[in-house]
Amino acid sequence: MSFTSIPVLDLSLAKDPATKLAFLADLRHALMEVGFLYLKNVGIPQEVFDQVIREGKSFFDIPIEEKLKIEMKNAPSFLGYSRLSAEITAGAIDHREQIDLSTEHPLPEPGAPLHYNLLAPNQWPSPKVLPSFRQVFTEYMKKMGEISIYFTSLIAEAIELPANAFNKYFDRDQQHKLKIVKYPDISTLGKEGKEGNQGVGPHKDSMLSSYLLQASHHRGLQVQNILGEWIDCPPIPGTLVVAIGQGLEALTQGVCVSTTHRVLSPAAGEGARFSIPFFQGVSGDTTFDDLEKVGVGQVPEHVKEQRRRVLRASGGQRLDDVEFTFRKGGVATTLGEATLRNRVKSHPDVGERWYPEILSSLREEQGRAAAGRRNSTEGGGAAMVPEGKTVEAH
Repeated sequence: MSFTSIPVLDLSLAKDPATKLAFLADLRHALMEVGFLYLKNVGIPQEVFDQVIREGKSFFDIPIEEKLKIEMKNAPSFLGYSRLSAEITAGAIDHREQIDLSTEHPLPEPGAPLHYNLLAPNQWPSPKVLPSFRQVFTEYMKKMGEISIYFTSLIAEAIELPANAFNKYFDRDQQHKLKIVKYPDISTLGKEGKEGNQGVGPHKDSMLSSYLLQASHHRGLQVQNILGEWIDCPPIPGTLVVAIGQGLEALTQGVCVSTTHRVLSPAAGEGARFSIPFFQGVSGDTTFDDLEKVGVGQVPEHVKEQRRRVLRASGGQRLDDVEFTFRKGGVATTLGEATLRNRVKSHPDVGERWYPEILSSLREEQGRAAAGRRNSTEGGGAAMVPEGKTVEAH
C-alpha cells in the first residue's frame, strides 16, 4: 500500500537502549516505504533553530548591491547568491532566490582536479549588514554535519548493515552544503508567475540524505508516492524533514527508497515561503567503480525481500521515478566530476564564466537527446522520456 502521509520519528529514542530497536524498526519502515520522514528531538535547541531562521530570512532584506557582491557566478565554487529564477530543474525555471553555503575549505592547490573547485571558502554577506550571519551558519552547519553522520549510521543499522558501513564515503573534513531559499508568492512574480508555479520542479536528491528546516508556515513541499500521487509535507514545529538521496538507494541495492519531490510557489497573497535545507556531503573522490562493484556490502537478503514485498503490494512498479543522473558510463568517473557537471547544468551562467568546455559538452548532449526525441516521434515510435535531474533544493 502506498503512503499517504510522512512519518514522524523521535531521534532521542535512538540514544536509549530501551527504545532503540523500536526506533530502528520505524526507521526501516520509513526508508523502505516512504523515503521521507520528519525527525524531532535532534539535539539542537529550539532557540538555535529560531536564530538560524531569523538570520536566514534577514539575508533577503539586505540591499541588492550587497547580494550581488557575493553572486554565485563570481567564483567557480557554485557558492554564493543566486537571483530569482536563476536555476533550472526538469527543463523549467525555478522561481526562487537563494544563497548557497558549505562547510568551508581552503582554495584548491594548483593542478588539483577540476571538481576540487567545489571545495572553497564561502562568499559571506558583509558583517556590516549581517553581523551574526557567518557565525550562526558556521555553527549550524557544523552541528548538522555531526547529526547527519550519526543518522547515517542509524540508517545502516536499520537495514542490518554495520553502523560504520557508509563511513568510507566521508572525508575527514567532509564538505556539507546548505541553502537558504526564498520562494516568492505568485503575485510578485509578474510575467514569470503566469508561466507556472514551480518553486522547484520534480526531482530527487542526489547523494545520501538531506535535512530541511522549514522556515515559514507555508505548505508547498510535496512528496510523490509510489502510485504517482503528490502528498503534502507541511511544516511541523521542532522537526527537520529528512529526504533519502539516490546515492543511498543505489548503495543499499534499492532497499532505501529515494522519493521524487517538488516545491510549489506560495499562492497569491500568502507571502514568501522560506526554506533552509542541509545536504550531507560525500567524498568527491568516490569512484563509480567503487560504488557499483564494492559499495557498502550486501544488504541481507531477508531485508531486500521486505522491500520487494512493498513493491509487490503496490502493483510491482514505481510511478515516481526520476532518472538517476550520477551513474557509471558517462563522462564522469567520480562523484566530484559528476557533481560539477550537474552544477554547470543547473547554473549555466556560472558555467559560461568558469567551465565553458563542460557547458558546451552538456549542450551537445542535450541537442543529441532532443534530436533523438524528435526522430522517435516523427518515426511513429514512442517519444523518449526526458532525463530527470537530481538537484539540491526543497
